Amino acid sequence: MTDLLGDAPLSPASRSLRFEMTDIETYYGDLRDRIERVDPTIRAFVDEETRWERVDRAIDRVRARFPDPEARPPLYGVPVGIKDVFQVAGLETRAGSRVPPEELSEPEAEVVSALTDAGAIILGKTVTAEFACFEPGPTRNPHDPEHTPGGSSSGSVAAVAAGLCPLALGTQTIGSTNRPAGFCGIVGVKPSYGRIPADGTIAVAQSLDHVGFFTGDVAGAELAAGVLYEDWRAGDAPPELSRIGVLEGPYLEQAGDVARDHFGSHVDRLEASGYETVRVDPFENIDRINDRHETVMAAEMAIAHEDRFSSYGDRYSESTAEFIREGRDVSVQELASGRTGRSALRDRLHDTFETHDLDVLVSPAAPGPAPEGLDSTGDPIMNLPWTHSGLPTVTVPASKTDAGLPMGLQCSARFGRDEWLLPWCRSIENALR
Repeated sequence: MTDLLGDAPLSPASRSLRFEMTDIETYYGDLRDRIERVDPTIRAFVDEETRWERVDRAIDRVRARFPDPEARPPLYGVPVGIKDVFQVAGLETRAGSRVPPEELSEPEAEVVSALTDAGAIILGKTVTAEFACFEPGPTRNPHDPEHTPGGSSSGSVAAVAAGLCPLALGTQTIGSTNRPAGFCGIVGVKPSYGRIPADGTIAVAQSLDHVGFFTGDVAGAELAAGVLYEDWRAGDAPPELSRIGVLEGPYLEQAGDVARDHFGSHVDRLEASGYETVRVDPFENIDRINDRHETVMAAEMAIAHEDRFSSYGDRYSESTAEFIREGRDVSVQELASGRTGRSALRDRLHDTFETHDLDVLVSPAAPGPAPEGLDSTGDPIMNLPWTHSGLPTVTVPASKTDAGLPMGLQCSARFGRDEWLLPWCRSIENALR
């Protein structure tokens, strides 16, 4: 199973390609060999018959566009996986569904254009659960192919974990970035709500959808953030990480014994590295938050899919169709109340930061290790309140179970403090090694 795992950090790959320490054609020849050897098992990428001819043309374009190594953009030549809910010029969008792709076609996503403007090569579309919701695709976990990689950003997380690309885009409406990153032992970044533009994606729930991304380490995430955020403040350096809030109470009790045991060991290691920790329980009623999020998501998904579902409802999986039907029954008042609750939760979390003078809040990235089987992508319950509130949240690899399955630590900061959270996560990453 270990031959399915790959180590392809973004920063070294970018530097090597940009300054021609690695010949770009040799790099892509080796990458093609690896994908053809590994992806038939992992199934991270959507099938594309003419992938390598298209990639060769893209390489020629980027070399012609940026001939001077000193003037090349930060992701020159870097291969990137794109979750198949993003629009990419020249590639079909299927969103893991049986709906005709021509019914899903829109202009290219702004974040995809930002990647290609930064010199990246679109390696291909990655597998997603149907419409970035619940119905899984065929992707497997590179740590153990009998286990899910998580979802809905299944293909993107597996591609990075398997070393098939150093950067991949995902989305998160409940836990589709932070949870799979934990399951696959890589870094998953969910930004503050709205800071990476979501135009040009197949929407799930407009007020909950976040564009996220995956890298092998935090240094790579910091490099990618400068491209993916449309307003990244590169000079906004944070103070030194000092005080960490540790989640407890009913929220933490949603995690299983294995996750809580590993979380305790993660906190022990942070304390041993000199960080102050404070136990906090900011969620007055976690069940109410969970229910409110599901109500808003169902209602907004019904709105987003209204015309498409009316025409092609028989092509939706039963789980997705039932969720949309539930959303149709949500009243305008319930939806408005649920949306208002998002702001109230954000305010409550900010009060927790202020009251306890905290830099970061930490929690388990998932209720346990990646479940066995491919019928489910796992439970996103540990990610839900951070998505609901819109706070920036990063999963950092932290440990492994006796069976070799990764366990991640989920790190959150105040809304809008993404520029501070990533450097703090680099410190946390170092403490957990």
